[in-house]
Amino acid sequence: MKETEIKQIVETQRKYFSTGATLPISGRIDALKRLKAYITSHEAEINDALGKDLGKSSLESYMCETGLVLSEISYMLKHIHSLAKEKTVRTPLAQFCSRSFQKPSPYGVTLIMSPWNYPFLLTIDPLVDAIAAGNTVVVKPSAYSPHTSQLIKAMIHECFDKSYTAVITGGRAENTCLLKEHFDYIFFTGSQSVGKEVMRHASEHLTPVTLELGGKSPCIVEKSADLKLAAKRIVFGKFLNCGQTCVAPDYIYCDKDIREKLIHEIRRQIKKQFKSAPLTNKKYGKIINEKHFDRISALIDNTKIVHGGNTDKNTLKIEPTVLDHVTFEDAVMQEEIFGPVLPVLTYDSLDQAICKINSMPHPLALYIFTSDKAAARKVISSCGFGGGCINDTIIHLATSEMGFGGFGASGMGAYHGKEGFRTFSHYKSIVDKKTWLDLPMRYQPYKKINDKLIHMFLK
Repeated sequence: MKETEIKQIVETQRKYFSTGATLPISGRIDALKRLKAYITSHEAEINDALGKDLGKSSLESYMCETGLVLSEISYMLKHIHSLAKEKTVRTPLAQFCSRSFQKPSPYGVTLIMSPWNYPFLLTIDPLVDAIAAGNTVVVKPSAYSPHTSQLIKAMIHECFDKSYTAVITGGRAENTCLLKEHFDYIFFTGSQSVGKEVMRHASEHLTPVTLELGGKSPCIVEKSADLKLAAKRIVFGKFLNCGQTCVAPDYIYCDKDIREKLIHEIRRQIKKQFKSAPLTNKKYGKIINEKHFDRISALIDNTKIVHGGNTDKNTLKIEPTVLDHVTFEDAVMQEEIFGPVLPVLTYDSLDQAICKINSMPHPLALYIFTSDKAAARKVISSCGFGGGCINDTIIHLATSEMGFGGFGASGMGAYHGKEGFRTFSHYKSIVDKKTWLDLPMRYQPYKKINDKLIHMFLK
């Protein structure tokens, strides 16, 4: 798409927003219902697109993408009236007689830039929040997931006028053009390197941003953990979507005394969940493209493989792979893996593990498996991370009742449910002062009696 076309779409949306058309709650509800109806009636097409882009099964597509989007829409339809309501707050005595309240208001013209790993969920979830909050939206899905991006474009075109919600497809050139435009809010999900560029461009217009990034999310397995259950849930979380999940356990950090037993259970679970030949398993996904296939393959140290390691470049599949005797200096520990490779590292004490994790950039997620409640509390209190689970993986993001997001190297801001509505809203703080009383003490000329009264009111 040409730069002039992108500029025209942004200008058209700004004019539309200025009419106040997005403000009525009834209009937002209608928009969400149209979106929900389309998704419900086109579930098979959504599954097909996700299958072509990432090799996802229909069950995984619904469980991890379509179903979660429908859940977010349902949450907003149920709670939008209360979320959009003015909230009265306490008025201090010094401002007697008046009413103080906070009024949620849409930012205006927003931009959502989404990634390829969960291309439907991570595009439509923030779109639902932005619409519920009363914004217009320009959506830019990833070029790496073309089938899903085209489906999203067709869906948005059928459900909305482009003056309200528009989709711009393409690659780096379109991204560059979009970031030159003045948006009122930018929501980005992707890599740290691109996130820095988004923030740099946003700063030119002082545009607020939400950055949903990633990082090396640790999975601590403490010596008291139920190793069979831990292995089962770690294998699920790590190899879901072929490891291409921003909150997947990036590596295992376990007590040295349980390493061998844990690896044995992980190997057993991989065979149980993905059978003996994962590369031919039609329900096991693929790497998004050749570039990422080559990058992940290069991280596999053949001398440290204790399970898997086989690859098929023709199908872009990499077996669930486990690496043992890994150190923090190895290549696989120098970047976010974002693939089906699971390194196992060990610690001598939990304090040592906490110290090491805190010396690294803040991860988007952290997981701990333990039967010791004190150990769990110690880890989640002492370590800095976006969110996570005790004795499970991944599932903390699958709810509209809690915000999802990181801080520092893993991003800024949060969304889902109430937090999503808040992300796309500015809360105006307003004092409604009554006219029938006007205390004279704040006006000049000041007198000693005024001084005493002001001290009394403001203490």
